[in-house]
Amino acid sequence: MKYLHTMIRINNVDDSLKFFCDGLGLKETRRMENEKGRFTLIFLAAPNDEKAEIELTYNWDGDDLGNGSRNFGHLAYRVNNIYETCQRLMDMGYT
Repeated sequence: MKYLHTMIRINNVDDSLKFFCDGLGLKETRRMENEKGRFTLIFLAAPNDEKAEIELTYNWDGDDLGNGSRNFGHLAYRVNNIYETCQRLMDMGYT
């Protein structure tokens, strides 16, 4: 198993990059624009530690990210066999 990234939903790219890059010192490692899906993915990492990334997800049509909302999206891990991993979790009672 390998850790890939943590996804956070954002509603303002400039403000988010100011916080994470200017404030925390993270660097943008790559960016993907998806016109069909109408979203942008921005990957950030600490200098000299690009293995632990944050994925900022910006939905062009907006997200309901008001007070009390959850900006957290997901944790991503690479596993050897996704079907075996899912079956093991279901066998343990997780859905």
